[in-house]
Amino acid sequence: MFVNDPMIFWVFVVFGFALYAQWKVNSAFNRWSKVYAKRGIKASEVASLILNKAGLDIPVNSIRGRLTDHYNPINRTLNLSDAVYDSSSVAALGVAAHEAGHAIQHSKSFIPLVLRNGIYPLANLGSMLSYPLFILGIVLGFNKFLINIAIWLFGIATAFTIITLPVEFDASRRAKVILAGEGYLTTEEMKGVDAVLDAAALTYIAAALSAVVNLLRMILLSRRD
Repeated sequence: MFVNDPMIFWVFVVFGFALYAQWKVNSAFNRWSKVYAKRGIKASEVASLILNKAGLDIPVNSIRGRLTDHYNPINRTLNLSDAVYDSSSVAALGVAAHEAGHAIQHSKSFIPLVLRNGIYPLANLGSMLSYPLFILGIVLGFNKFLINIAIWLFGIATAFTIITLPVEFDASRRAKVILAGEGYLTTEEMKGVDAVLDAAALTYIAAALSAVVNLLRMILLSRRD
């Protein structure tokens, strides 16, 4: 985008890591979605059981798409994708338990989740406006006002990706403890959950690294006249 970009090497390094992380999560999910839990219980049933035991009256819905699973804190619903909802695979149970973990975090006001939800509106705005404002500032002869606003907005978006890490790690930890502790999966089957959730964690690490690198890139470029 710019001549003599001081961070371009790291941009490509992080981009490569992001591609690897995406390949890793798809590979792990594809492999363990073909391995079915011996108990034969469906992912949607596991999610409901986990939520009920936690004292949460939260509906578990089926939504379209692949790996579109998420917990919605606004309307308090747990949404599982087509490939997960009716499946009894090890991968599906791991994903469902992970999303149930987010619901439990919400009910307990897990601090990183509260912080992430709190800055989400500004982070979303920052991810949309920071680059256009930064480029406009460059075009208008290095307009420091626009450039600084862009950097601050992108900084908030970067903070969001960093705060996301403990949120996702904790949800996976909760999922593993529950699935193993409640006997939903055997020790051997838990290896699949580890593979899927640990691979998913890499995608969040890649997103955070990408945000940090691009923030540093914007800061360094802003100092060039």
